[in-house]
Amino acid sequence: MSQVHRSPDHLIVAFGSDHAGFDLKQALMPLAAAMGHSVVDVGNTTFDPDDDYPDFARAVGIAVATGAAGRAVLVCGSGVGASIAVNKVPGARGAVCHDTFSARQGVEDDDANVIVLGARVVGLELAREVVRAFLAARFSHAERHERRLAKVRSIEAEATSGAFRLPEVKS
Repeated sequence: MSQVHRSPDHLIVAFGSDHAGFDLKQALMPLAAAMGHSVVDVGNTTFDPDDDYPDFARAVGIAVATGAAGRAVLVCGSGVGASIAVNKVPGARGAVCHDTFSARQGVEDDDANVIVLGARVVGLELAREVVRAFLAARFSHAERHERRLAKVRSIEAEATSGAFRLPEVKS
């Protein structure tokens, strides 16, 4: 079996959106492909006004957390709800970014693996620039950033182990 040789900069990029982000997601997927990345659409694959952002945030989060995708682009109306939801998946590190600086620095300093966009907040051209910056950026591995990322992972491990469970309150 022959191996596929790809550039170290090649990524598998998962895309997901609810109904509000559907058109923007559809417009951004070809950009990632044109940048030389593989694109995986985890849904919504057809426009449905009853789609809910948590369903697609979950799918995107699982894609990056399991390594099926190296990065992901998630789109909803404002970016806020999907950002909250994707960050509930252990291993997903999502950030709402509506500017190129945050998109780049979120990866370089914080190892963000999901960018969340609000389709009702940014226009297509700005969204393209933000996604370009996000996909071109690489984690710096600077000692201070590694240390901070380890602390984030520690919080996540505590949360998933049940350390944050509150005692049941009797009414």
